Amino acid sequence: MIVYELRCAAEHGFEGWFRNADAFDAQADCGQVECPVCGSHDVRKAPMAPRISKSAAERETAKRMHDKLNELCRQVEQKCVYVGSDFAEQARKIHYGEVEHRDIYGETTPDEAESLRDEGVSFAAIPWVTREDA
Repeated sequence: MIVYELRCAAEHGFEGWFRNADAFDAQADCGQVECPVCGSHDVRKAPMAPRISKSAAERETAKRMHDKLNELCRQVEQKCVYVGSDFAEQARKIHYGEVEHRDIYGETTPDEAESLRDEGVSFAAIPWVTREDA
């Protein structure tokens, strides 16, 4: 089996599994490969990074890092108030003393995060992982 990253004409990305490279070509030529988002049959292979096997030590290091990040996210969930997409506005209100200080977490756009930094609002961005024990 081979896995391809695929894109349709509308630039929707998805992956497809095929018996081999010829199977993708044959199915795509017959219009049998379809975008799951928009139904387009105008599908092509997208650039993708090769999947390289890692050593046992590299896998263990990655697992430890993931576990630590998972623990950090768990602690944030326990100790902070989730404000969702209203993070930037809530952070500003706390920074400027408009509301009482509280520890918060949520989401923000890259542009909003840049604006917060420009205003001197102190915050940290962490990659969020889905809790495995949920």
